[in-house]
Amino acid sequence: MGDRNTPTTTGRRGDLAQKRSSAGDVETFLRQARAIATPAGKGGGRLVLALDATMSRQPTWDLACALQARMFDAVGGIGTLDVQLVYFRGFGECRASRFVRDTEALKNLMTRIDCRGGRTQIGKVLSHALRESRRGKVNALVYIGDAMEEPVDDLAAKAGELGLHGVPVFLFQEGGDPVAETAYREIARLSKGAYFRFDRNSADTLAKLLSSVAVYAAGGLAALEARDRPEDRLMIGHMRSGKDR
Repeated sequence: MGDRNTPTTTGRRGDLAQKRSSAGDVETFLRQARAIATPAGKGGGRLVLALDATMSRQPTWDLACALQARMFDAVGGIGTLDVQLVYFRGFGECRASRFVRDTEALKNLMTRIDCRGGRTQIGKVLSHALRESRRGKVNALVYIGDAMEEPVDDLAAKAGELGLHGVPVFLFQEGGDPVAETAYREIARLSKGAYFRFDRNSADTLAKLLSSVAVYAAGGLAALEARDRPEDRLMIGHMRSGKDR
């Protein structure tokens, strides 16, 4: 993604060991991502799946991995969908895989990523999605997180650019942090996407909404209208009204 920041060493043996371990994990992630990558198909949809992998997300990380697999179950009869995994964690670490079509392999890749302390890097995610949209059509950006620790005006500007490029952002907030909610809602509004909140008790609802995003990315609003499930109608209502209920 062009962001290659790593922690600066203090000279302490423990810090150096942690740095080497982190670098090794990243290289393993990138090598695995290259191995499962497949070329994007002509006429297929492309979706960027971005995850906050900071330490606060650890308790529900396995849930996010499982939901990632379920969100693509409904795409089969509609078209193809290529997915790119983006995650951030630690001190400035923000990484992306290539676009892949093997979602089982993508899930396995996610399970190898451990959460680490750090601040949010949503701005990097939005900038990355913009760069990808200039290389080729990106049909949707999904972001799953629980916090926001960045200047909201900067995020809003990038969200507006994504809206102009036809890349709606679908934000799913874990928990009820009010600062994050305000920012997520504004990003969704400006990008013509949608905002939703979830917790462990609403995992099934979240999975259904994620499947709606996948259907949209693969076939557009027409595909959602044709499938016509309650979650599809809810998603269409959010996108058309520009309001996040």
